[in-house]
Amino acid sequence: MRTLSLRSRLLRGLTAGTAVATLAAGLAACGGDSDAATTSGGGASAGTVTVGALSNGAAKETDLKVSEVKSISAELPKSVARSGKLVVGIGALPAGFPPLAYVGQDQKTLTGAEPDLGRLVAAVLGLKPELKNSTWENLFVGIDSGKVDVAFSNVTDTEERKKKYEFAAYRQDNLAFEVLKKSTWNFDGDYENLAGRTVAVGAGTNQEKILLEWQAKLKKEGKKLTVKYFQDNNSTYLALSSGKIDAYFGPNPGIAYHITQVAKTPDPTRNAGKFSGAGDTLQGLIAATAKKDSGLAKPVADAINYLIKNGQYAKWLAAWNLSNEAVSTSRVNPPGLPLSNS
Repeated sequence: MRTLSLRSRLLRGLTAGTAVATLAAGLAACGGDSDAATTSGGGASAGTVTVGALSNGAAKETDLKVSEVKSISAELPKSVARSGKLVVGIGALPAGFPPLAYVGQDQKTLTGAEPDLGRLVAAVLGLKPELKNSTWENLFVGIDSGKVDVAFSNVTDTEERKKKYEFAAYRQDNLAFEVLKKSTWNFDGDYENLAGRTVAVGAGTNQEKILLEWQAKLKKEGKKLTVKYFQDNNSTYLALSSGKIDAYFGPNPGIAYHITQVAKTPDPTRNAGKFSGAGDTLQGLIAATAKKDSGLAKPVADAINYLIKNGQYAKWLAAWNLSNEAVSTSRVNPPGLPLSNS
């Protein structure tokens, strides 16, 4: 089973640069489980949702036209429809996790790919988005208690979680390799391409487990994969820029964020290939999460599929540099990580 939660795994993959520290300070100032930093934002005008706003350079701000689809909003549970709002849970306290959820450059508005999708879905459902920011643990308390309708917070679809929750998938759960932009190496989905390479990974993470399995396979073939560990992400990226390592293997969203942050530096980086966080037998999925039997997963999935069909979904992912995590369709309760690996 996974050693660390997805959120912990993502946090390990984020750069500890000045920009992140500034954003984290703003988010931490909001306190514990609270409704702070829930400025809805995202609406330039009626029928428009702005994604990538206040991102501190992590995204390309984009206005997307999206309005209520009556046939989909008619599927909503009556209690939610009557409230006129969709309470969206985000588990980003205390420090946030760019580019998925964090406090924007105005030091008050919750931004990131996850809040933006919550706003887009709410618009299709004809509801006003109300963002509730909490710690990761309290995110699920909020769902259980009914204070949160649905969470958009990098939650992996697992068979264990299906005992209590229902899901509408919206992103692939991927790991990725980050290399210097000038490097010609690519993973291409084949561990054999790691032969002769030196790769850094976070200790105690899911990606370490996968990388060590590949190392063992290569060793049996008489080939060598060198795995390196560093105390923090700054040290990892210094090793990458100096050529001490060939690549860093970490969470795809964190790598996508770091690529935007170093794009204009002397050592820009790029994504050299992705791999499912669930391993080679199952594509892991990130899903909107609601209380089991709440009746919300179906309308949320239909809203996401509307966004996919009409192009807003692709533009949302592109704005956040996450196009390589696109799903072709949002499914309700698709196969998740098995109980043995939840």
